[in-house]
Amino acid sequence: MKHIIHPKRATRLLAMTVMMAAAAAATAQTLNSAYFTEDFKYRHNLNPAFGNDQGYVALPVLGNIGLKMQGNIGLQDLLFQNPATGKYDRTFMHPDVSVADALDGLADNNRIVADIDLTLLSAGFRAFGGYNTIELNEKTTLGVMLPYNLLEFAKNTGNKNYEFGDIGVRAMSYAELAMGHSRQLNDDLRIGAKVKLLFGAAQANARISGMRAQLTGDEWLVSSGTVDANINMKGIKLKNKTIDYKNDAYRGTNTQTIDFGETDVDGGGLGGFGLGMDLGAVYDFKNSSNKALRPLKVSAALTDLGFISWSEGVQLVQRKGTFAFNGFHEVPVKKEDENGRPYTNTIDDQADSYADQFSDFIALSEGDRKGQTTGLAATATIGAEYALPAYEKLSFGLMGQHRFYGDYSWTEARLSANWAPLKWLDGGMSLAAGTFGVSAGWVLNIHPRGFNLFLGMDHILGKQSKEGIPLSSNASFSIGMNIAWGKAKKI
Repeated sequence: MKHIIHPKRATRLLAMTVMMAAAAAATAQTLNSAYFTEDFKYRHNLNPAFGNDQGYVALPVLGNIGLKMQGNIGLQDLLFQNPATGKYDRTFMHPDVSVADALDGLADNNRIVADIDLTLLSAGFRAFGGYNTIELNEKTTLGVMLPYNLLEFAKNTGNKNYEFGDIGVRAMSYAELAMGHSRQLNDDLRIGAKVKLLFGAAQANARISGMRAQLTGDEWLVSSGTVDANINMKGIKLKNKTIDYKNDAYRGTNTQTIDFGETDVDGGGLGGFGLGMDLGAVYDFKNSSNKALRPLKVSAALTDLGFISWSEGVQLVQRKGTFAFNGFHEVPVKKEDENGRPYTNTIDDQADSYADQFSDFIALSEGDRKGQTTGLAATATIGAEYALPAYEKLSFGLMGQHRFYGDYSWTEARLSANWAPLKWLDGGMSLAAGTFGVSAGWVLNIHPRGFNLFLGMDHILGKQSKEGIPLSSNASFSIGMNIAWGKAKKI
């Protein structure tokens, strides 16, 4: 499973910046705009009670691909345009970027989250009195939380004292083998469930509160905070590096801190096993004695209920008391390499360098080694759809979602207009509002016998760099191709 997060990159998540999280979120996630699209093949991932008109087999890896990320901070807040080239190759730390411009638009609590689901294999078919699905997926959840004062501290060296809010990074990567079944209990009620076998690759979680920094001479004296941090991965081996501080209080002393860039894995393998479950129901009022209710359908689901038990891991601790830090430094964009050839270091290179600096700032070291059990990022979804009595091909839907994931929880409400002009063609437009602002989406689903193609967005792409990289953290695009059989008809 080569797409599962690489071991070194998984451990480096503890030093990840927002740029790294945004760049990582470039694989598939279920399209919320398609919740009311009748024969969207992957609607069962949003609610396992949903079946499809047709059976299908996903083209390997191509069945469901795309990009989706959410947050209140994005690349547009951290990268700035170079007037000479027009490229966004300057970070907010560049000396030509003013403090006011660098900090403009940042919130008190800056967060970015991403759900990365890669469908390796997927199939759906009618049998056993209902609709059945079998899937093999890779999943990664990412979350980064950076307080305003930390970013101000990195940019503005004019202040003498800083008190930081909560700093956090959370990530988990695993594979799942899921088997689902949905069926009609009667004319009105349809239920569904999925059972998932989970195979953990890695998880990292860090939350640091109460850190302070005071400028003394050329260095900062940082007071340690309250730390809850751990990494779980099979065979993880942490390596240390030595920092020689120049501050008078620390001159000549060598301080050890974890070098996340050099962390390695001995042997590797699956780090944990677990179980998961999705539950869902759909109620159709078509037989109601109240004619006004007959075009109404309501639905609800709880997905990704479950846990992974990790066999081994390491707890991370922060040095107690006060320690020195040389401060964050701008990473220059190189013009040429050591041989004089033109060269520009990539955003990944710059992000890695800032990650190294952040690692020095939080100053973590290895603590106890032990396994633990972690929960999945569960999601609750409710929906209501009302078809126009005079034109049933057009309906309006309202979907609400809430993600239960601690500091990285979020809520969204999405209103959609859904149109099915032909038996083999449907789609719609949607407008959403929630934790990460307002966005618009759309979906087009083409499903004649023999083939299925869908494409859509939950967040219409906004401003992009010359290289086509979305500058906002709210971005989405999905596309998938599947082999389908059976006539297109409503179930």
